Amino acid sequence: MSSATHTSFAGRLDTLTIDSGVDRGRALLVARGDLMHGCADTLARTLARLPDGVVRVDLDMRGVAFMDTAGLRFLEVLDTYGRRRRVRVAATGWSDQPRRILEMAGLDPDDPLNGPGTRREPVPSVVVLERTQQLDLLRTEVEQLRRAMVTRPVIDQARGVLMATHACSSDEAWNVLREASQLSNTKLRKVAAMVTAGAGGDGPLPSPELRRALRTAIARCLN
Repeated sequence: MSSATHTSFAGRLDTLTIDSGVDRGRALLVARGDLMHGCADTLARTLARLPDGVVRVDLDMRGVAFMDTAGLRFLEVLDTYGRRRRVRVAATGWSDQPRRILEMAGLDPDDPLNGPGTRREPVPSVVVLERTQQLDLLRTEVEQLRRAMVTRPVIDQARGVLMATHACSSDEAWNVLREASQLSNTKLRKVAAMVTAGAGGDGPLPSPELRRALRTAIARCLN
């Protein structure tokens, strides 16, 4: 059986799904997608459907590629379930960006609920709140990642336009965009948006400064 929740990024991030199975009193939950708003409710619904007699819950997190601070609430739900039912719970298999978030929150990324140094009281969310400076850094990093994920599609489109127009490689197109951004002192996503809009024939023309920067960047990077 499985539960799911949707993110607010209209397909740019992955829907969280949790598949579950029980064997000899051990429940294995497999999470796939991203831990964002609503993920804790998805987990709560999955846990509520587990049968009586479960003595252990293992949550496999290898399929999770992105999490923000809502992932800490997700862990709190699992921790609370274990306390109330008096069963062992674990969430393991974290990778890449989620591991970084757990580290910044002061949790063991290998096993945040049971790892060395884990404090059983208070629950993880309160531990994080005590680490005000770390939480501020955490929120900043997550916001930067969100912006990067939102702007990436237009940058990829602009690279495609340059590749088709100038018969260049993806790396060469990226270098053109970056060089034009630096030469014109314009944010990279704005340069990419103007390149993409200009390819359609009905979009606004880049400013003279940006056009000069693009010409210079193309000459430097593609010749």
